[in-house]
Amino acid sequence: MSREFAIEARGLTKRFGDLVAVSQLDLDVPRGTIYGFLGPNGSGKSTTIRMLCGLLMPSEGKALVLDTEVPGDARRLKPRIGYMTQKFSLFGDMTVFENLQFIAEIYSYPRRERAGRIEELLERYDLRDQRRQLAGTMSGGQKQRLALACAVLHRPELLLLDEPTSAVDPQSRRDFWSALFRLAEAGTTILVSTHYMDEAERCHRLAILDHGVKVADGTPTELQAGTGMHVVEVTSSNPYQAQQVIADLPAVASVTQLGVRLRVLIPDSEDNPVALVEEAMRAANLDTHAELSTASLEDVFVAVTLKPQSKAA
Repeated sequence: MSREFAIEARGLTKRFGDLVAVSQLDLDVPRGTIYGFLGPNGSGKSTTIRMLCGLLMPSEGKALVLDTEVPGDARRLKPRIGYMTQKFSLFGDMTVFENLQFIAEIYSYPRRERAGRIEELLERYDLRDQRRQLAGTMSGGQKQRLALACAVLHRPELLLLDEPTSAVDPQSRRDFWSALFRLAEAGTTILVSTHYMDEAERCHRLAILDHGVKVADGTPTELQAGTGMHVVEVTSSNPYQAQQVIADLPAVASVTQLGVRLRVLIPDSEDNPVALVEEAMRAANLDTHAELSTASLEDVFVAVTLKPQSKAA
């Protein structure tokens, strides 16, 4: 295995009966980076993470995770990875301190260093005032910080996070990502799944999954530059009617309303996309303004997951 990558997967596939949850996934996750999985529910993100940490057996394919074959030697991975699930999975009837003590015991963290490590984590994740509080009575943001503290207690080389911010407020999400950047800067490799576009933009690299298939892979900047689409932003006094007119144009791949603005995706093969939209608006007697815009990550996601029969979002 190349020392450049913490994870290398080839042809990773998982079937549940007739359902193909993940199909022929190839993946290269560089060490010391935050690598994102972007996709809606049911796209295969959680299934992939569970295969990579040895909780699920692949139907086909294989992976090397921290130089360890999966499936095969998955038990060797346990001391070297941290795993944080979407649902809070710690003990609600135990205090914050007791949960950390229990995790330290599970990972056989050296007893002489255990107390110091727990105090360090209580400080780092702002949990000192909650140390004697039952975990089940904490707020969503506090539970999230405790779950992260438990996941990193044994200083894992690889951290697997399955939609970790789905149940917390925006400020807690920002604080959580600040903590992830500090971990990555210290050398931890982080694989995080999300369906939030703003979170995906924070990743060093990301893969977009759609119905178990990887449809794009690269840095956010690379993906935004390679949509294969013109992005036309349209402002109109009647955005709903403008959307109906634009959606009927054969050249238009997608049109989405954002307040009074429309985001229109038109393939690069169209020579003058702005003129195309403006002509349609004039024909419909609609007062609008159209101009080219740079692609957002949401535009990328729409472009790479478009179905042939789908026109409007």
